[in-house]
This record gives sequence, structure tokens and C-alpha cells, in this order.
Amino acid sequence: MAKKLYIKTYGCQMNVYDSGRMTDVLAPLGYESATEPDDADMVILNTCHIREKAAEKVYSELGRLRLLREKKQARGDDMILAVAGCVAQAEGDEILARAPYVDMVFGPQAYHKLPEMVARASRASGAVLETDFPTEDKFDQLPQASADSVAIEGRSAFLTVQEGCDKFCAFCVVPYTRGSEYSRPAADVIVEAQRLVDLGVTELTLLGQNVNNYHGHDKGLGGLIAALADMDGIERLRYTTSYPAEMDDTLIAAHGDIPELMPFLHLPVQSGSDRVLKAMNRRHSSGDYRQLVQRLRDARPDIALSSDFIVGFPGESESDFEDTLELVREINFVQAYSFKYSPRPGTPAAGSDEQIEEAVKDERLARLQALLGEQQSAFNKSCVDSVMPVLLDRPGRHLGQMVGRSPYMQPVHVTAPDDLFGKIIDLKIDDASGNSLTASLVKGIAA
Repeated sequence: MAKKLYIKTYGCQMNVYDSGRMTDVLAPLGYESATEPDDADMVILNTCHIREKAAEKVYSELGRLRLLREKKQARGDDMILAVAGCVAQAEGDEILARAPYVDMVFGPQAYHKLPEMVARASRASGAVLETDFPTEDKFDQLPQASADSVAIEGRSAFLTVQEGCDKFCAFCVVPYTRGSEYSRPAADVIVEAQRLVDLGVTELTLLGQNVNNYHGHDKGLGGLIAALADMDGIERLRYTTSYPAEMDDTLIAAHGDIPELMPFLHLPVQSGSDRVLKAMNRRHSSGDYRQLVQRLRDARPDIALSSDFIVGFPGESESDFEDTLELVREINFVQAYSFKYSPRPGTPAAGSDEQIEEAVKDERLARLQALLGEQQSAFNKSCVDSVMPVLLDRPGRHLGQMVGRSPYMQPVHVTAPDDLFGKIIDLKIDDASGNSLTASLVKGIAA
């Protein structure tokens, strides 16, 4: 009888990818995916440590799962509880101290050892802790991706090509939870990409903490993208998250030369103030960022940019914040993620004696988000009356409706027949809101 596995995934796209690969690793042990934890024989919380109070959310969820487990045990059943990911890596011992009923705690570099950990947890009276950074390449230890495990949305999938970070930004825990930078060999990436194409994927998003510092191809990420674009079946390519200082000439040129590479780039800047950027240990200035954006726009005039911003970093003055607003006004972003600074334990900025009051952070964040929201809405409205190729990848809320993604990652709603699912269809954009577009089929496509 098959056992049931439920994985709750927090955070970034890489965690989504990792959760799928955990499913692959556990399949030979007889585990099948469950949609809810209630009937699961194993529950894994794949955690993220980037945001404030991430660990407390994990403990809260573990408390609920403990009650569920006790109910199962009362019926003569049981459940393996595991915490994976970046919170596990950063706070493994603390998790076991606060939640001793957890069976396994393992970091993002150890999930290829899951069969061994399950066996150890079954034999032992205590919990299994795996938070060392292994010397072996975990990707070499993983089985092929299965149709059930791949994070496919419609015809899109994530593919990790690079992990870890050597930048040590003053606010970030990633170097401590994901380890140093590692690039998968291009040949291995291409093999996995072909497997995804065989499963029906037409759009790939290449993942990495510093994905544009990929070194698994002799021409870097640009060379890898060119190789993937030549593969039959791949129609769209994207990559995230990029680090501005690692954007090389080959990759910039790829944006203009490779039509499969979508004209949308997430390029985190964090702040428009050079003083704050230096304090963050970012390896670019605001001027560097502006010059890079211009080079990208020269290569691909229709490219649209997204970014990340941290508001209220220790020592940020009102003048520093105004520099950020000025950069936003100048660059004009079509999408962005903006957050108040929150201290992450163990990072340099957490110990600063120049912490900003929460009320000040709140007020600045509101101003920044208002400006970013205006820019996003304006960009969406500028798309009205245009024709866009849209990948229809999921059903809409209403009967006969489908939702797809534009080249610029905008959700697009359209009334369309089911046989268009998974296809890239030219749609006329009829209306726009702040977050999405409404479209109709171009004349000539049967409804």
C-alpha cells in the first residue's frame, strides 16, 4: 500500500523546485503525493528564512501538525514530521529543542539523503539532524524528475542551475543557509531540461541565488541560455534571481539575440542610495545599476524590469530614501517586491545600533509601494489594444475562462476553448487593472 507524502513549501521558487525533488527522492520508498496533511504518512515543511518571523511561523505550523499526529496515533497510525530548508539549516538544534517531537531536520543541501534519514528516524529513538554542507554534489545523487514531482504550471517549470551565494550582503542569511556558490555542469542542465520537455514543458525558468554568475558553461549563463534555446520544444526562457554586478556582456547580448529569452528581467537593486548600498555590502552603486539598465535597454528596447527594495535599512536617512524614490522614478519598474528591513540573526546588519523605528519604516514603505503601484498600473494600461503572445497555463475562475502569462509575467484572463490550454496564443489586450490584463482571441482563432 502506497504511503502518502505532504510537503508544505514556503518562500522562493528554488524551494518549489527542491520540494519536487524531495518527492522524487522518496518515491522509491513508496511515497505518493498528498494534497492535504490529514492523510499523510510524512509531512515535510520546506522552510524559508528570508522574511521576519519565519521561524515562528514554522513552530506554529508544527504545533498544529503535532495535534494532527496525536489524533493519528490514537487511531493506531503515525506520521513522520520533518523540517527542511533554510530555517532548518539556520536553527536545527533550536528546532529540536523547542519541538522534540520532530523526527527529521535537514538543510537544503541534504535532501538527497532522505532515504537514509527516513531509515535512521525509523530505527532510532531520537531525531535525525542533517545540517552539514556535504562534499558531494547533491544533484548527482538525485533521481530523474517525475511527472508528479516537477513543479509544472501549465507548460512552465523551474530548473535550478546554480545554488548558494558568496556575496554576503549585510542583511541576508542565504550564504549561511545555502552555502557557497555552485554551478551545475551545462550538460547536466540540458539533460534535465530535455526530461522536462518530454513531460510537456515549453517554458523554463532557470533558478539560482546568483543565477547570472553561473559558470557551468564556458560562456556563462548567456551560453547556457543559447544552448537551451536551440532545443526542440523550448519556446520560452527566463532566469532569476540576478545580481547586478555579475551581468556580463554575453548575457546582456542574449537579451537582444535570443527571441526565446523573454523581455522581462528581475534585477534586484535594494536601494537607490550609494551610502546604503555600501552599508549593505552590495557590489554595485546606483550609477552602476543605471548604466546596466541602459545597456539592457539598448540590447532589448522592449525589456521590462522588476526589482527588490529594502526600506529602513539601519542608518537609512530620509535623504537616502529619497535617492531610492528618485531611482524608481528614473528606471520605471513594471513590478517590484518591497519590504521593511527586518534583522536576521547572525547577519552583520542585525547588530547595528542604527536601527530605524518601525513607524518610520512603515511610512517609507507606504510611499515606495504607492509609487511602484502607479508604475505597474501605468505599464499594464499601456498594453491595452496591443497583441501579445500569451502562454495559457491554467483555468480561470469563471466557466470558459483561462489565465495565461504574458512575456512580461502579467496574468492575462481570456475566454477561450479548453484545447488552447498549454499553447502560446496571440491575444488582444482589451483592459488592464493594477495586477492583471483582460484579453480576447485574435480574429482567426476559433472560439
